[in-house]
Parts: sequence; C-alpha cells; structure tokens
Amino acid sequence: MTKLIAWVDIPTENFERAVEFYSRILKIELKGIDYGHEKMACFPGGEGAISYSPDYKPGKDGVLVSFNTGNDLDGVIERVEANNGTIFQPKTRIDADELGYFAVFIDPEGNKVGLYGDN
Repeated sequence: MTKLIAWVDIPTENFERAVEFYSRILKIELKGIDYGHEKMACFPGGEGAISYSPDYKPGKDGVLVSFNTGNDLDGVIERVEANNGTIFQPKTRIDADELGYFAVFIDPEGNKVGLYGDN
C-alpha cells in the first residue's frame, strides 16, 4: 500500500515565520521556493509543504494534520512552546493498546496541528 496521505498544505500568511517555526520544531531544513503568487517550502519526505497563496487562509478549525515525532514527542512539544506555538491538547496517551501518545498545538499562523509519538 502507498502512503495514505499524498500531500498536505499548511497555509500561512507570514511565510518566512512559518518556515522558521517548522524548521525549528521538527529539526528539519525547509527551503522556500517563490513561484510569484505562491510560495512553498516542501517537507523532506515529499508529503506536503508550508504554503503561501492569497487564497490560503490559516485556521485552527480546518483539517488536522499530525506529524510523526517517533521517540521525540516531548522534545517537539518543548520546541513548539519555545518557538511561539501554543499547546492546545497536552500530551495524551492513546487509549488503544500500544498506539502511543498525541498532542495538538496551534502554530504562530493560527493552524491547529497534531503530533503523534511512541512515548
């Protein structure tokens, strides 16, 4: 089976701020590409991007995308708070057997984003 999520756009109004935020909390290098009326900084696995377009509006009540943090959920939560994000749902154990933990945060653009981790 191929990966279930083909692409995710995380909308932004302040592209540079959003790219810096996600680069810091996920410890990845995101490089912005300017297409004129649209800007994108693609995730290294090809599953999506931080995106700016006049029609894209960030918001906390849209689709919830969750990043897999592996064994670094606590570290990512700390980096969210250190980089002007807000924890919306603190680290919570998933009730199903051995499915790990999740948390939800609000990024500096106003998007609600999930985190999933093993511990």
